[in-house]
Amino acid sequence: MAGAPPQAEDGENPASQPSDTDTAASQTPPSPAEAHGLGHTVGKAGKFGLIIGAIGVVFGDIGTSPLYALREAIAHARDGVGGDLAVIGVVSLAFWALMVVVTFKYVFFLMRADNKGEGGTLALMALAQHAIGRRSALIFLLGVCGAALFYGDGIITPAISVLSAIEGVKEAPGIGGALDPFIVPVAAGILVALFLLQARGTAGLAKYFGPITAVWFLSLGVLGLIHIFDDVSILRALSPHYGVQLLLNDGFLGFVILGSVFLAVTGAEALYADMGHFGKAPIRAGWLYFVLPCLTLNYLGQGALILAHPGAAENPFWSMVPQVIYWPMLALATAATVIASQAVITGAFSVTQQAVQLGLLPRIQILNTSESQAGQIFVPAVNSLLMIGVLVLLFVFQSSHNLTAAYGVAVTGVMLINTLMAWFVITKKWNWPIWAVLGCLIPFGFIDSVFLTSNLLKIPQGAWMPLVLGAALVLLMWTWVRGTQILSAKTRKDSLPLLDLIEMLRARPPHRAPGTAIFLTSDPDIAPVALMHNLKHNKVLHEKNVILTVRTTDRPRVDPANRVSIEPISDDFKKLVISYGFMEQPNVPKALGVCRKQGLKFDIMSTSFFLGRRSVIASATEGMPMWQDRLFIFLMRNAANPTDFFHIPPGRVVELGTQVSV
Repeated sequence: MAGAPPQAEDGENPASQPSDTDTAASQTPPSPAEAHGLGHTVGKAGKFGLIIGAIGVVFGDIGTSPLYALREAIAHARDGVGGDLAVIGVVSLAFWALMVVVTFKYVFFLMRADNKGEGGTLALMALAQHAIGRRSALIFLLGVCGAALFYGDGIITPAISVLSAIEGVKEAPGIGGALDPFIVPVAAGILVALFLLQARGTAGLAKYFGPITAVWFLSLGVLGLIHIFDDVSILRALSPHYGVQLLLNDGFLGFVILGSVFLAVTGAEALYADMGHFGKAPIRAGWLYFVLPCLTLNYLGQGALILAHPGAAENPFWSMVPQVIYWPMLALATAATVIASQAVITGAFSVTQQAVQLGLLPRIQILNTSESQAGQIFVPAVNSLLMIGVLVLLFVFQSSHNLTAAYGVAVTGVMLINTLMAWFVITKKWNWPIWAVLGCLIPFGFIDSVFLTSNLLKIPQGAWMPLVLGAALVLLMWTWVRGTQILSAKTRKDSLPLLDLIEMLRARPPHRAPGTAIFLTSDPDIAPVALMHNLKHNKVLHEKNVILTVRTTDRPRVDPANRVSIEPISDDFKKLVISYGFMEQPNVPKALGVCRKQGLKFDIMSTSFFLGRRSVIASATEGMPMWQDRLFIFLMRNAANPTDFFHIPPGRVVELGTQVSV
């Protein structure tokens, strides 16, 4: 039977584990945009600063789509009806995808479903659970799948974005393909540097993200506006008639075309996921009044250029760029794609923190990279895995054209999951009538399903990769959740109720030791393992004993006034519950400082923290299959140390262990 080193039992809530790093339990939540290092800029510039910040973070991914989206879709369309309809129809589909998926679904509808200001799949999962008032296996499964698919998308975005920008050298004047062999190595070098930079933090550079990306979008709009006059008939694409006509004329090929058209809206989910950083109004304003017009002009310009010069379809974006500004535009495109990649990496860190808090993943080392901005975090394990994944993609697929086959399926999956989870929020929280719910969700669900199915057709060409990665992550999360449930049930079964223990101690008082003992436990109603072992082996009980439980709520943040809850049990024992939101980073000693205001006074440096440690062994006769037991043990073995995790002074910690089979 495979065994694992002793692991922490107490203080770890199986349903919702806490996360790490230096956030004071009593401090105010980080202001909007602080998570991306834009807090100081935003404070000075007000709403305009928030809009510029959102342009740099929220719209980075969707802003790089013009580099490759139309190229791929028109290449497929020309295999069908061809002619002007192929171009006008594709541009029409791209424009209406931006309108329906991004504007109608995300900007006007889904952004209303915020969890105390926060968005994203896991925040929506927590909101849906809160709306129905109980834990739901279906909502939980949807949330796990959405989080897993996010990572699948996360390793493709940096690779395809940076590579598509560097590929601009193929069209550079006077080069003649001489630099082609260096495209992949240069892209890899840029991305490796970006990942290595994460450990030092990006707060200092983040203030430039918004202005650089704003210049990028302006460049997209100006280039498009200039080239619209190559053939103004492209304006017909603003009518959905031509998009529908293309789909009807091409039949099954039209279905395939949709998979490439969807590339124009990849990154739309960021509008919802990053809502908590910038707020609804700045994101909506940035999209409606700046980003959407610039993207529309650029796609219309690319279409007009292809109508006038059919050969430009090979690489329409770079064919738009005048020779005199070609190299500055290439540098700007590279900067924009690096910023888009940074936003995805930051998003991956944030999702990981939420997943750990919500109990989907084991404790992971999460570090603060800024002393002044609480949202600046770095997750070494995720950073390393993302970097390895991105480099593998670069050297396996070799070009942005090949990568487009793998791109999109994960994003469409997340979008469909968001639509499904919105059902619970609309029906239970908003209390919409059923006709309004169906009238809203059926069209969105149908469009999401069509895009998902069309992207699934790309599985043989590479779409299998994010699906396999997503499935592996779902298995990992399910194993962790199921394992902690089994472990919790077994511990509860073998433990003594705390009230019964207190009665026994009254009947037969043990030797008393001076000072305060704090016992961390996931279940405050049973006697912690560390307390039982302390009584059994040391035969002492401290003068004051606190049973401490750290809880994670289904809200992103907890009001500091409601951080701690104290319940006296007897003269010798008190229950203490410290609550955190799933976006917060626990710090137990600082939270204990709040207890003084509620009458629980003690000196942290004369207090002993007792942690129960469980040495887990695999069992073939109970719990999960043996291979899953071993996976769970591996996850426990590599979980972050609870002492560091809760920021408990190491010199004040006493660990007492026991062996458990799962």
